[in-house]
Amino acid sequence: MTLRHVFSPLALGHKTLRNRIVFGAHTTNMAEAGLPGDRHLGYYLERAKGGAAMIVVEPMPVHAAAVLTRGNFRHSSDDVIPHFARITEACKAEGAVMIQQLYHVGAHGDWDNSWHANWSPSGGPSYHDNDGSRAMSVAEIEETIDAFVQSAIRCRKAGFDGVEVWAAYHCLLDQFWTPFSNRRSDEWGGTLENRTRFSREILRRIREACGDDFIIGLSVSDDPATGVFPDRDEMVGIVRLHDADGLMDYVTVGAGSYIDFQKIIPSFQYPENLGADLAERLKRAGLRARVTAEANIRTPENANTVLGAGQADLVSIVRGQIADPHLVAKAADGRGDDIRGCLSCNQQCWGRRGRDYYISCLVNPSVGHEYAWGGDRFTATENPRTVLVVGGGPAGLEAARVAAERGHRVTLSEAGPELGGQFRLAGLQPCRAQITDLIAWYGRQLQRLGVSVGFNTWMEADEIAAVGADVVILATGSLPPETGFQKALPQVAELPGIGLGSVWSTEDVMGRAARLGKRVIVLDEGGHWKGVGTAWHLAEAGHEVTIVTPDAMIARDLQRSATDFPARQTLAGLGVRFVTESAITGWSAQGARCVSLLTGEQSAITADSLVLATGNRCDTALLEDLRHRGIDVRPVGDAAAPRLAAAAIHDGRLCALTL
Repeated sequence: MTLRHVFSPLALGHKTLRNRIVFGAHTTNMAEAGLPGDRHLGYYLERAKGGAAMIVVEPMPVHAAAVLTRGNFRHSSDDVIPHFARITEACKAEGAVMIQQLYHVGAHGDWDNSWHANWSPSGGPSYHDNDGSRAMSVAEIEETIDAFVQSAIRCRKAGFDGVEVWAAYHCLLDQFWTPFSNRRSDEWGGTLENRTRFSREILRRIREACGDDFIIGLSVSDDPATGVFPDRDEMVGIVRLHDADGLMDYVTVGAGSYIDFQKIIPSFQYPENLGADLAERLKRAGLRARVTAEANIRTPENANTVLGAGQADLVSIVRGQIADPHLVAKAADGRGDDIRGCLSCNQQCWGRRGRDYYISCLVNPSVGHEYAWGGDRFTATENPRTVLVVGGGPAGLEAARVAAERGHRVTLSEAGPELGGQFRLAGLQPCRAQITDLIAWYGRQLQRLGVSVGFNTWMEADEIAAVGADVVILATGSLPPETGFQKALPQVAELPGIGLGSVWSTEDVMGRAARLGKRVIVLDEGGHWKGVGTAWHLAEAGHEVTIVTPDAMIARDLQRSATDFPARQTLAGLGVRFVTESAITGWSAQGARCVSLLTGEQSAITADSLVLATGNRCDTALLEDLRHRGIDVRPVGDAAAPRLAAAAIHDGRLCALTL
């Protein structure tokens, strides 16, 4: 596919962008003591080296009331200037235009981080937690406007080419725009002219303070489903008001809001190109400002389609460039097959941020570690060795790939007929084919690197020793325990009645080994896709499914990636029954006996089959045998300890880097 629309330069303010792909703003949570350091520098520099035309550095809170996360930058302080200058200088030297986003979340602040009361136009509720906010006085409005201006001045001093003012997701600026949250009767509320006065004053005063050779962007979002925000026609009118006065150079269009939170970083559960609809309306409105489409635009091909259809002037690909920081350069070189695709899983980007950690990436563990690992590139080893990788799951695939990239002579031995291990089974769940795409990418990379891959090759200690490799990387994964043990009932080592049959693991189900009846119970102790995705698969196949979990909610562990609510919506729509805060005390031909963990009350669930989504175990016998023989063996992934795929790929990368 020719990507001529993507690789057409574009004038933006006083700059010319080398292509049409932006690395848009997102919270990396990497600041230390409120300052950007080596972790930030490595992260952004890698995307500049990778070809991003414009990088919008993550939000700078403009005021004490705006602080939202532990890793936010230090507000209202010139201390940040020299630290940002390191980043802007390095990234601009690689050809990227550098912008910083400025934000204030208004009612949705987190006082535990800010130690400041939340401010808002009219004292509305927070959708971040149950804390309230206070209506701003006119003096506080002026104080906040000046805080935006002073932040922009600092950005200019730090070498940024401009700023992007955040008015998306129902932050402070669009809280003023929205009648739901702005019920003021003074000059800051009421008419549309008054409701947009706050944001227009911010942009106007930034322009006065920073001059014409300074790019100003405005970030907005599209959330028509909630019924309280401006609809698309009204949003066009709001943006037009700002554009008519020449207050901005571009507008970025995202999706979702703090009320419809899941769409802010839409997972694979949502359609692609979500921000393109409103972006197209803005394009057709004949704005002076350039229009950037954002939200679930994952690939250069998607970007080219949006641009070619005239829906936007620019496209922001964020998670795609987190997953592969060299996405743009690879696309420009015609190496689209070498791009490591984003899974839209949110597990390490939003998932770690949701726990107030710095972000990473399931498929690219260099994220957050670029400064220590030399980016997402590999230095050739000075001491090539022969490496045997046993197991072709995610840990083994990454270890083999990176070891070969560094010049080691690598052989991979897989016991099954295909690559991927249990990760491939996850890719067979509904809507998760991006996982099988990633496994295919690994296959292409191993072939390109000359890795010798053997299938249907089960290796015991004697066979491994006979190879005589310098290093053995053990990536043999983990297995279901087949005992029915539940963490909720630690005193019961084995589920009573499990020997009666028709009890299966999720691996059996997704691997098509299970022979299931019509009525199926899924016992889910993890609250992750292992159980939830299997239940979804079974319900779509026509089974009557009941999920039993010791947790207070279905899909508990998916909360951190903001994928839990749409998962429950889907399951509920398929008729799946939820039994929470419960455990299974016995299995029989009639079904399961359950106990409420709250009251101890016993109940029965009629079922034909039981599927266990419980913790796995790793068999250490092979590892111990190899160590006893004096072989240099290194366990990775589930062979080191059963965890999720992100840990497996991280293990594989780190192991190969240390060879």
